Amino acid sequence: MGDSLKTSHSVSLKVLRLSRPSLATQYPLPNPTNLGISPKASLAYPSQDATDDKFILSPVLNLPEAFGSAYVGETFSCTLCANNELNPTDTTKAISGVRIQGDMQTPSNPTGSPLDLAGSDEGGSTYSPEPGESLQRILRFELKEEGNHVLAVTATYTETSLGEGKAASGRVRTFRKLYQFVAQQLLSVRTKAGEMSQKDGSSKYLLEAQLENMGEAAVCLEAVNVNPKPPLKSTSLNWDMHPLGSAQHNNPILSPRDVIQVAFLLDEQPDLEEGLDASTAGDNKRVLGQLAIQWRSALGDRGSLSTGWLMARR
Repeated sequence: MGDSLKTSHSVSLKVLRLSRPSLATQYPLPNPTNLGISPKASLAYPSQDATDDKFILSPVLNLPEAFGSAYVGETFSCTLCANNELNPTDTTKAISGVRIQGDMQTPSNPTGSPLDLAGSDEGGSTYSPEPGESLQRILRFELKEEGNHVLAVTATYTETSLGEGKAASGRVRTFRKLYQFVAQQLLSVRTKAGEMSQKDGSSKYLLEAQLENMGEAAVCLEAVNVNPKPPLKSTSLNWDMHPLGSAQHNNPILSPRDVIQVAFLLDEQPDLEEGLDASTAGDNKRVLGQLAIQWRSALGDRGSLSTGWLMARR
C-alpha cells in the first residue's frame, strides 16, 4: 500500500553551477591548394577575414560543459530552480507556497549549516509559480577548507486538488536532494624562514615561499603580502617592489604546475617594542606573521588564501 500512495512530485528541482564563459579556441589549418579544404573549416567563428585569422582564440564565448573543479579560496556559486511541472491545461491541481532551503555540509561541519539565498524577492519568502514558471534562488558560499562538501537542497510546496474550479484539499509536500563535490587546493604553499642578523637588539628575518599552481587552468597573482606580527614590519622583495624611475612589472601568471618563489624581509620596529612578548612562541621560536595571497582565475573570478602563523627559530 505504501508504494501505491507514492505519487510523482509536481515540482522539479534543478541546481546549476554559475561560471563565467571562456573564449572558444580554434586551431587554424594550413591552406595548401592540394588539400582542397577551406581554411574556415577549423575556425570557431568564420568571418570574411577568416583566411587571415591565425589566432588561437576566437570572439565566441563557450559555456562550461561540466561542473568543473572547486578550489579552496574561491566562491562557489550556483542557482537553485524549483519548476512547476504541471500542464497548463491541467485543472485538477494547483501549486502554491514554493520554498527552497539550502544547507552546506563541510568536513568541519558534517551536520551542515543553513545558507543565505538571494533572489528577485526576499530570500526566505515563498512563491506560487504558474505552470511552466519557476522559483529561482542564487547561492554563494566561500570555500575555506579542503575535502568533501555536500549541498543539501530542500524544496517545499503546497499541492492543492481542485474540484469543479474550487479548492477541495491541499497537502504540504517536500523533498530533498544532495549534491556532492570536492574542494581542492589551488595553490600549494611551501615556506621557509630564518633569522638574518641581529644588531643593536633588533632582528631581521627572511621569509621565502614557493607557490605552485595545482589547478587545471592558469591563474594571475594579484597580490602576495605578509601580515606581520608586531613589532615586525614586512617589506616585499617581489615584482611589486618598483624602484624609482623603473617600469612596473606585470603580475605573474602561473600555468598549471608552474612554481613561483616570493620573499619578504621582516625587521623589528623600535617604536613597537610593546608587542615583542606577543610575537614570541615557545621552543625558542618567533612568530613572523601570516601570508595572504590573492589571485584571479582565467575566467576572472577572484580567490584568496591566508596561511596560519609562520614562525622562525631565534
